[in-house]
Amino acid sequence: MEFTAKLIADFLGGTVDGDPNVKVHTVAKIEEGFPGSLAFLANPKYIPYIYTTHASIVLVNNDFVPEQPIETTLVRVNNAYEAFASLLNLYAQSKQPKSGIEEPSFIHKSAQIGKDPYVGAFSYISEGAVLGNNVKVYPQVYIGPKVKVGDNTLLYPGVVIYEECVIGSNCIIHSGAIIGADGFGFASSEETNYKKIPQIGNVIIEDYVEIGANATVDRATMGSTILRKGVKIDDHVHIAHNVEVGENTVMAAQTGIAGSTKIGKNCMFGGQVGVSPHVKIADGVKAGAQAGISGDIKKPGAIVLGSPANEIGKQRRSMAVYKNLPELMNKIHELEQVVEELRSKLNK
Repeated sequence: MEFTAKLIADFLGGTVDGDPNVKVHTVAKIEEGFPGSLAFLANPKYIPYIYTTHASIVLVNNDFVPEQPIETTLVRVNNAYEAFASLLNLYAQSKQPKSGIEEPSFIHKSAQIGKDPYVGAFSYISEGAVLGNNVKVYPQVYIGPKVKVGDNTLLYPGVVIYEECVIGSNCIIHSGAIIGADGFGFASSEETNYKKIPQIGNVIIEDYVEIGANATVDRATMGSTILRKGVKIDDHVHIAHNVEVGENTVMAAQTGIAGSTKIGKNCMFGGQVGVSPHVKIADGVKAGAQAGISGDIKKPGAIVLGSPANEIGKQRRSMAVYKNLPELMNKIHELEQVVEELRSKLNK
């Protein structure tokens, strides 16, 4: 399918600088643009490419002011990145959706399946499971007993959902993710071995949550592990038992949240962030990559770095000192020698 610059601008509520009739049929990165492709410019680091790109159309922010002549047609919008995402969503929706129930697959006679389902081959839907309308279950998905899955949710191949977990509407769970495995609960004994503590709770995932590939969300010991509406977690993230993650919080890959931690809404965690158990984190907190959070963060909107995590200003000052430690150590040795020489002279 081809789209003109004018059609794209009308869809996005933007304006055209250049040829409104130029057509595109695909998308590309701005540095790799070619005739017939659409690109976008959001990060200032990529501004030089707009003067050399061969993309036919580039989405830019309304406040972008070129410093050199530009050959490509521009579509100006309020937020180029968000507009580009809207176009990609439109493109994804134009693909023929999966539908029907493939064989071989197993659906227990007591399971309830809504309208317009897709169940891929080798999937297993257990007794008492309830799937809403337009749920897409790709091949080799396991849905345990009494699991509930809301409307329009998409489960990619290899997803496993243990018994009695609840998945909301419009969620996306990527391949290999496991929802509802036992939390890490063991009691030590005199024989120095460990006795398993039964994990009898569940996982509740609210609407519009996206979970990355090979991520794990453990069931609660009692009660529920909860991911609130709009949470996004990346690949290989681990959410332990009885954790609660607030609305619209996002976590990058390899983040680990220990048990019974409560995280506020609109938080942002970089890659490999680690959070100790029973910690409370306020709304809007941002944690840089590899931050180690061992205590409560009570200040909303705080930004922390380092391990142990510290407020960004203090951490940056500490890092400035740390990188100069070899030089500082040499100076200390020099001062010690001077002191020794003065002490020797005074003792004579």
